[in-house]
Amino acid sequence: MAFKTGVAEQDEWSYSPAVGVGPLRFGMSIDEVVEAAETLGQTKVSDCARDHAIFSPTWKIEVHRRGVAPSPPAVTAYVSQAVGLFCIAADAVHGPQVAYHGLQLVGRDLSELESDAIAYAEATDAYLRYTPEGYAGPDDPGVLIRGQLVGQDLRSRPLFMVTRDGANTEWDSLPSEEYRVNGQSS
Repeated sequence: MAFKTGVAEQDEWSYSPAVGVGPLRFGMSIDEVVEAAETLGQTKVSDCARDHAIFSPTWKIEVHRRGVAPSPPAVTAYVSQAVGLFCIAADAVHGPQVAYHGLQLVGRDLSELESDAIAYAEATDAYLRYTPEGYAGPDDPGVLIRGQLVGQDLRSRPLFMVTRDGANTEWDSLPSEEYRVNGQSS
């Protein structure tokens, strides 16, 4: 099922903690990610900067939607030589919609997402988490909410993760490229 979120038509992908998102499964090799991503569009594979010596070599796989004029990737997947696919980032504009227990996570105004996350937590007697940057999201260590500038607005860009080699938490596993969304540090 596809629907509009204001900017681009987006597919709905399911999230399963510690398993994966949509057709992508944590632990996949580069070739497996490229093959699975073909459901969405064309891929481009590149090396990631090796900012931290404790991590094995890592690759970034950008998935661009078919039929869309040149645009940012809809999904960016990160694959470590040691653990395979460990991080999947959904673009705030072009990425697939992903929900967490009915809470839409992709492309949301961050203050609205926070309000909805608080309401969800209160209604279900659950918890929510804040990132060190102050973004609210589900209390799931595999979901990190990041901010992405879309014009003048800051929208949600969720990352779905498992820990990678040499890291203690998903936050420690964050690819350095994700600190610089839209070419800006966040």
